[in-house]
Amino acid sequence: MTLPPEDARRMALFIKTVRENPYIKQKPLPKQAIFLMKEGLEGFFGGAAGGSKSSALLMAALQYVQYPGYSAILLRRSFKDLSLPGALMDRAYEWLQDTDAKWDDITKTWQFPSGATLTFGYLEAERDKFRYQGANFQYCGFDELSQFTEGQYLYLFSRLRRLKDSSIPIRMRAASNPGDQGHLWVKARFITSSDKDRFFIPSKYTDNIHLDQKSYEQSLDKLDPITRAQLKEGNWDISFSSGLFRREWFEFVNVIPHGRTIRFWDLAATEQKDYNDPDWTVGCLMTEAHGMFYIKDIVRVRKAPGDVEKIIRQTAEMDGKHVMIYMEREPGSSGVGVIDHYARDVLKGFAFYGVRSSGDKVTRAQPFSAAASNHNVKIYSGVSCMSDLLNEFDLFPMGRHDDIVDSASQGFNLLSGGLSDPERFLNIIAKKRRW
Repeated sequence: MTLPPEDARRMALFIKTVRENPYIKQKPLPKQAIFLMKEGLEGFFGGAAGGSKSSALLMAALQYVQYPGYSAILLRRSFKDLSLPGALMDRAYEWLQDTDAKWDDITKTWQFPSGATLTFGYLEAERDKFRYQGANFQYCGFDELSQFTEGQYLYLFSRLRRLKDSSIPIRMRAASNPGDQGHLWVKARFITSSDKDRFFIPSKYTDNIHLDQKSYEQSLDKLDPITRAQLKEGNWDISFSSGLFRREWFEFVNVIPHGRTIRFWDLAATEQKDYNDPDWTVGCLMTEAHGMFYIKDIVRVRKAPGDVEKIIRQTAEMDGKHVMIYMEREPGSSGVGVIDHYARDVLKGFAFYGVRSSGDKVTRAQPFSAAASNHNVKIYSGVSCMSDLLNEFDLFPMGRHDDIVDSASQGFNLLSGGLSDPERFLNIIAKKRRW
């Protein structure tokens, strides 16, 4: 079969710069080959997890290292991202350690016999882009582009240049999953754009024959629905503004089996006055039994601090001393003081613990969302404020209030984290005594 002249030219260039390239140690997958053969200034690869995006960027960076004067750079948002096991620098070392390329650990640069270079860099802060102000590159690759700002990406175009009459192409290439801070601008630039000077090659884990696809799919299925759609399907139309919960995921039950039960309090309230709409103090009572999680009761009040303390004490007496009570410990000495006050004065005689929370409310809600989407969370039909509860789940994280979601999420995270482990209790008590 005879190829058209233009296709024959591209195939010959691909064979020369990729298939016969001694520095590219991995045979390109079909989607990677398409990506490497594409010409033009801007190109974007991937979209889903597991599609071998980083390898595609590294292959593209190495394509012209046998040409004198060629200079390439591969960028991640932080140096930690670059140096993780299996990440860009680690992968490049695997490919190049037994070749005639030389590594400079100070500049994080591979130098090739031709004089070509491949540098690894990062842009953690916005101003870091000016670190490359005097540099010249013919190839710039952004790994996980949605972690960068649009300003960082656009500035690197000023570093792309070549000598007159050079045959080395100027290329800006990127790869990323949906999500993160740059989701919207990356989507607008590559996914929904009609600009013919840019191209997008979608790739998923099912395109990667080197991956244990079955086990990876099982891992992805444990994610919350939004992250799962982004990473498994490469869905750019869904984001956390789309909502983490759906009310149809929750089944109502009239009986809750015996199991480990805790109540988590979110002290977010101020007293309501006039027509203001302050946050609520919320205490979620949750039970875990046989791998299922049950929202058993919700206490939701807007009161002055003294009245809140009385309600929390009264609730503890109604729950019984077998129910452990948790409350978020805010950072700093004031947070320590609040927990100490509740332990000594308000909830003396009850199993009460202050716990530190990590991440923002959306991050804390993701494991709970994943469990709910798999129908592993049920709600007792007698729960008060049921309508408010379901509305808050529906609107989270875009709704006005999120106190029920946060209280339930933190209760779930504690229950699913192995509260029956005696060492966990000892560690909590030890920390409490050190306060």
